[in-house]
Amino acid sequence: MLFCARRNSGNPDYTVLVVNTTSATARKRRTRPSGRSAPGHSGAAWKSVHSGELEILQAPALANIPWLTHGFSTRMGGSSTLAGKKTLNLGFTGWDKRETVLANRRALLSALGAENLQLAPLRQFHSDVIYVLDRPPQEPPRGDASITSAPGLLLAVQTADCVPILLADAKRRVVAAVHAGWRGTLQRIVLKTIGRMQMVLGTRPKDIVAATGPAIGGCCYEVGPEVAQAFAAQFAAARDWFEGPFDRLIGGDSPNPLQWLNRMPPGHQPPLPRVHLDLRAANRWQLLKAGVLPQNIFSSGLCTSCRTDLLFSFRREGKISGRLMAVIGLRREES
Repeated sequence: MLFCARRNSGNPDYTVLVVNTTSATARKRRTRPSGRSAPGHSGAAWKSVHSGELEILQAPALANIPWLTHGFSTRMGGSSTLAGKKTLNLGFTGWDKRETVLANRRALLSALGAENLQLAPLRQFHSDVIYVLDRPPQEPPRGDASITSAPGLLLAVQTADCVPILLADAKRRVVAAVHAGWRGTLQRIVLKTIGRMQMVLGTRPKDIVAATGPAIGGCCYEVGPEVAQAFAAQFAAARDWFEGPFDRLIGGDSPNPLQWLNRMPPGHQPPLPRVHLDLRAANRWQLLKAGVLPQNIFSSGLCTSCRTDLLFSFRREGKISGRLMAVIGLRREES
């Protein structure tokens, strides 16, 4: 069964330390401090799972659910070669070979002890298209969020700056993976995903645990007036998510029509100022608006653009950037 939903036409204050934990998987998979601080909610610690050179991040509350597996990849380890270093690229990019990416994906599943789950990625296009899956699709569907309650299916979204959001209804055993760039955030994709979970599978928002993985932070995500104006038109709270001359931009400020007043030659007027957008704060607002409890929202706090030693960032690295992957699924029941 496959359902598709299409559209008709304060900042977080997280603090956390990374801590040791005991792994219940094979001996080669172990959890240890990563040496990198990853802010989350209420002092809860994000786990760093290592398998060989691979390093996978896990949100604390999701990691404690026994029937669930999940993870946010990093660039560490893998079979791809980028800038002379081995890296875990999980997306089909122009610079990497398809068979190498598939090997990286198998390595990710192995690191999570999820070799018997079927990976279900999407062909993402910055939309608000959402799928409810009960079996692996023959081909990756074109959309930006997926939901399932079927064991053995590992939902996946790819990012290299956008916000990956994993959702789990611990009561009804429903999970979702969401890709939220600025366009998807503008279209309220995570709020709509929770709405689909409610409508199709009976989820109650208060039972949802939400984890937002590494994404570009407000410190680095500079956007133009068209983005600021679009958010201002859609969200009364938009001002809280921007740093810079937000009010000036949404007020319709434009180049001086009387150009001779600034003594600059035609075509040489100064550009409009730009602002910084905190996509994670915008999506946290949507999670709260949907009814997710504040204490059930967790964030890695890692900025992809600041941490290219650990993560991929298209904004910073350009076309040679790889792709991260966030995955979540229900383990198969043991017979």
